[in-house]
Amino acid sequence: MPRRPDPDLERRILEAASRLCARGGQKALTMRAVAKMAGTTTPTVYERYRHRDDILHALRVQARSQAFAVISKTRTLRESAQCYLDFALENRHSYALLFDGVAKPPSLHEPWPTFKLMSERVAKELGGTPGQHTRLMMALWSLLHGAAMLIIQGGFDGPLRVHVVHACLDAVDGILYAAKSKHMPHTGPKWPSNLILGEGKQARVAGGPIRNKKN
Repeated sequence: MPRRPDPDLERRILEAASRLCARGGQKALTMRAVAKMAGTTTPTVYERYRHRDDILHALRVQARSQAFAVISKTRTLRESAQCYLDFALENRHSYALLFDGVAKPPSLHEPWPTFKLMSERVAKELGGTPGQHTRLMMALWSLLHGAAMLIIQGGFDGPLRVHVVHACLDAVDGILYAAKSKHMPHTGPKWPSNLILGEGKQARVAGGPIRNKKN
């Protein structure tokens, strides 16, 4: 009789890949190591994923989906920011994986559902369309990401971690208050209309569209 396919195999492969990245970073992610940790063979892994970049893509999509599933349950931008930090700190290895080459293909042209959701909530707070507030959204994103990575890489714990989280959330409120009251400083050039983020295949950089390279 032919061997029945293992419906749980893909999950085990991705779990193995995630554990390898957590232990040794992306350099530890090889097809052979994934197969061994997943309890299968290297050829079987290749049947599911052409190479390690396909596995990394699957891990990024999985992490983004998990983050969105949690953050989409919130109602306000402040709640979204709190939930964003909670997710990053509770899933630090998956979270860090999302930002390796995030502004370059293929990651640039993958969906960023949480970024898009939070952009929509910024627009709801301030009026207009999400695209009109991309620069402000980048300020909020930089603030949240900076706080998350400071806590993760700095090993912040206890009262220090609590105070950093609340300082970040207070800064989010401060930025929104300044934007609403038209007191938000604006230095440097105007945000270019052809710099679009969080829109999947429609994402662009200032020099024009980036062509997604074939793996």
